[in-house]
Amino acid sequence: MVIYNRLQWVPVMLLVIPKKHMTQEEMWQSSIIARLSEVAVKIGIEYCPGGFRILSNFGGEGMQSQPHGHLHVVGGTQLGRYV
Repeated sequence: MVIYNRLQWVPVMLLVIPKKHMTQEEMWQSSIIARLSEVAVKIGIEYCPGGFRILSNFGGEGMQSQPHGHLHVVGGTQLGRYV
């Protein structure tokens, strides 16, 4: 599943989310990560043709705010070294 994140940190922030509930750790250790990555790259190319990043946050210090596993696709602007 892909949803548009309403946060305004960057012009484009899409979330790629597995339908089955799982933590970030479970998602990355599962074979589903291959399918999620495929979707993330496809929508990144479509929505951010000038370039994009795929991000995943782990834990509070890593800025993870939701307990459900997901990938961020961010872009739509010059991102610089870090977002």
